[in-house]
Amino acid sequence: MKNYILLILVLFLAVSCNEKKEISSVNPENWLKRKIDISKKDSLDYGKSYLSIYSQIYSISEHKRHNLTATASLRNTSDTDTIYLLKAKYYDTHGAVLRTYFDFPIYLAPMETTEIIIDESDIEGGTGSNFIFEWKTPKGTPEPLFEGIMNSTMGQQGLSFTTHAKRIK
Repeated sequence: MKNYILLILVLFLAVSCNEKKEISSVNPENWLKRKIDISKKDSLDYGKSYLSIYSQIYSISEHKRHNLTATASLRNTSDTDTIYLLKAKYYDTHGAVLRTYFDFPIYLAPMETTEIIIDESDIEGGTGSNFIFEWKTPKGTPEPLFEGIMNSTMGQQGLSFTTHAKRIK
């Protein structure tokens, strides 16, 4: 009887270890639903923004880290015009590209927001991860707003803070 229980336990662990880890709660198919052809729109202004994101922060000392859920909030601040996001690249602490969420134009309708979620268990980015967003807007339209929201809860303790993007081009 003990052998059967042990066998079932080993099989359960083997199946659990083979599950594919989802790297983000944003399904890549959602970006494809937003894809748009902007090749005929010739009077768009180009911009590039940098956003710091923290998937981990130091706690107590440099030898202990606390994992965070990070949200990159991508917002169209115009109440009249659609804007276009061209690319979203996620980098780790050392500047290596971890993943590209999309590298084709997607649209954000007036006042619309979409998010990229970095799960608390996804610590590849480390303490200095960041995004670069490339975008285009119709002339005279406000530029998009990119914010980072980091949070975590353990027991009765909660931690949250925000970051704001800086335009770099």
